[in-house]
Amino acid sequence: MPLPHTRRTPATRGERFAVLDPATGEAFDEAPDQHPDELDAVVDRAHEAWRSWRADPAARTAALLAAADAVEAAGADLAPLLTREQGKPLAESYAEIARTAARLRYFAEPAPGPRPITDGRPVRSEIRWRPLGPVAAIVPWNFPLQLASAKFAPALAAGNTVVLKPSPFTPLATRLLASVVSTALPQDVLTIVTGREPLGARLASHPGIRHVTFTGSVPTGRAVARAAADSLARVTLELGGNDAAILLEDVEVERIADRLFWAAFRNCGQVCMAVKRVYAPARLYSQVVEALAQRAKTVAVGAGLDPRSRLGPLNNAPQLARVERCTAGALADGARAAAGGHRLDRPGYFFAPTILADVPPDSPVVAEEQFGPVLPVLPYLTLDEAVERANDTGFGLGGSVWGTDLDRAEAVADRLECGTAWINHHAELSLAQPFAGAKESGVGVAGGPWGLYGNLRPFVVHRPDEA
Repeated sequence: MPLPHTRRTPATRGERFAVLDPATGEAFDEAPDQHPDELDAVVDRAHEAWRSWRADPAARTAALLAAADAVEAAGADLAPLLTREQGKPLAESYAEIARTAARLRYFAEPAPGPRPITDGRPVRSEIRWRPLGPVAAIVPWNFPLQLASAKFAPALAAGNTVVLKPSPFTPLATRLLASVVSTALPQDVLTIVTGREPLGARLASHPGIRHVTFTGSVPTGRAVARAAADSLARVTLELGGNDAAILLEDVEVERIADRLFWAAFRNCGQVCMAVKRVYAPARLYSQVVEALAQRAKTVAVGAGLDPRSRLGPLNNAPQLARVERCTAGALADGARAAAGGHRLDRPGYFFAPTILADVPPDSPVVAEEQFGPVLPVLPYLTLDEAVERANDTGFGLGGSVWGTDLDRAEAVADRLECGTAWINHHAELSLAQPFAGAKESGVGVAGGPWGLYGNLRPFVVHRPDEA
């Protein structure tokens, strides 16, 4: 989502925009380019639908369970479309759909009931939970369906209605998902709008929206927060990460190399909580670089619809340009490409899986979120140095520690300044856990009961014990 106030050429109603296949770089379909002035009617309808949707928790539970069944039944239609517009291998698209259905089932549990407050006073006090109203869910292009459901499932379960806006790079599968889910819902409980800017900016600032939940870049997240501030809407922002993996001296390199590689390269590295930096003990540095490079050189890269492909293309031309620029800058600064380091000579947005060695610690490929199939590996002399460098970032989403002594690894993980730390794996989440970042990686909490309560407000009733 570009920054608010981005201008576009005025267009007539009914305009559409092209959707590109990242494996070819060519348009294969179109999506509606809705105008910001259409949002007033959309939000009004969402508010009207909210009146009855919020009143019947049992009906919400039944509807979300039916929606999960409908999503699973539509998998054969959703998965190829998701791969076609996003680029990921088909197996990963099916996994994303399964996760979407599982999240709907998880949040189908009844909303929390009243809770008494016992404080010794001769008053009966009770906390009840009320929904907020229409929620705006603004979703990026890396996991369009999974992240959409991470926003609308808890919001709907809490009794809110949702206006969902996907990225203009991946609108089609999300439109189909919303259509499938809506078969189980009353009209206007879940509405999807698609279009280019300033549609997202207008949605975030709309006075009828009571909660804005957004996943994307830090600059755009700041802009979303500013836009929502005018109406004092609640905001939940997941703003990416620059996760570090610290390998300890006792790590068994070959034993963990596959897990470490895929923790960095799944979805072509386009994962907010992917490993984006590896810190290896100097004694093991060459072995780590070689193990990762060997996997980067041999992994099958191709169109996501090709069953032989393990890695697809980057999703879009701007992201490919960013990855190229970041990699070229590191190489110009003295880094060495142990594998890859260049765009692949074929149609589409393909970049060779890249392992960078001898990278200057302050290189942008280390300091920033590259969000692509590029992984810098850096040596360290002392563990304190590794932890300090891992924490020396404005991000704080996740991190991991890899080693044989699990107690020692856990003690190191406890020193990481992030929202989630893993030991001997990375970027694996339970639906029941909170997902939140430190520092610039976000505001608010998603996931588990925390995600549900983020869509509710407390309402307290006091009454005396006697009339």
